[in-house]
Amino acid sequence: MNNGGILVAGAGGFIGGWMVRSLLSQGAKNVIAVDIKDKCDWYQVFDDVDNRVLDLKQSNNCKKVMQGVDIVYNLAADMGGMGFIENNKALCMLSVLINTNLLNEAKENMVEKYFFASSACVYNQSMQSNPRNLGLKEQDAYPADPEDGYGWEKLFSERMCNHFYEDFGIQVRIGRFHNVYGPHGTFEGGREKAPAAICRKVAEAKLSGNHEIEIWGDGEQTRSFTYIDDTIEGTGLLMNSHYPGPLNIGSSEEVSVNELVDLVEDIAGLKLQRKYLLNAPKGVRGRNSDNSLIKEILDWEPGIALREGLSRTYDWIFRELSIR
Repeated sequence: MNNGGILVAGAGGFIGGWMVRSLLSQGAKNVIAVDIKDKCDWYQVFDDVDNRVLDLKQSNNCKKVMQGVDIVYNLAADMGGMGFIENNKALCMLSVLINTNLLNEAKENMVEKYFFASSACVYNQSMQSNPRNLGLKEQDAYPADPEDGYGWEKLFSERMCNHFYEDFGIQVRIGRFHNVYGPHGTFEGGREKAPAAICRKVAEAKLSGNHEIEIWGDGEQTRSFTYIDDTIEGTGLLMNSHYPGPLNIGSSEEVSVNELVDLVEDIAGLKLQRKYLLNAPKGVRGRNSDNSLIKEILDWEPGIALREGLSRTYDWIFRELSIR
């Protein structure tokens, strides 16, 4: 494990918290964890790291945290599920300031490696109109037509990373995350993604006895969902590789929203009456990860089955709701 500083930007978030945990488990001694949220709102907090509450959209804050840093994990972004990103495009776009400031300081401090967390939202929307998506390859981001707001910010930031690699030699690594889920994340409040939202709704139905569930859209839209452990493992493997280009880090286990509900109902041991909200935000019709390139580059792909990951996630959310 590197003896220099390791910066985790967005450490108070879902993926960031798990990343800090993983680094500590590997023996990291000099981790700087940064998030804009008050520390009481971080999903996971670890006492044996340097925890800082700072807004990294401010360049002076990036300058402060990058002193002595060798490795950067940029996981910071203002984002959420489809309901959030469709209604907060400007806020999502402002995350470009974080990546810009961190990259500039990475150049000034000659960091060894820089990871940028991108998203499947960068992919051309015209290739996602069919619910049965055979899988999006890395080159399918162009010609560019990403998700408005959030997707454009991620695609632009990818290109900035690429140019800092080409012009200044910064060893960038870019992972395109596909719908990451798991315990210790958002499951209510408007920023939650589909797996957490459905786990919460099913858990609430079981606790309340009101056996009805609202589903956004007709439930036939498809996605692949990646468990957090796979996401962290894939990120680590990419960071230890020599591959600078964008790489899918996503499960290829495609499932419809209706099938997702089926799975969580079966885990919870109940059946719900479904109410479809056809005017709710739905995103693209079908999205899945083509893992040909990650298998070629890393000889690896996510392997945790959706049912297993959902069971862990549902159990955690059910416990969280039960103790209120």
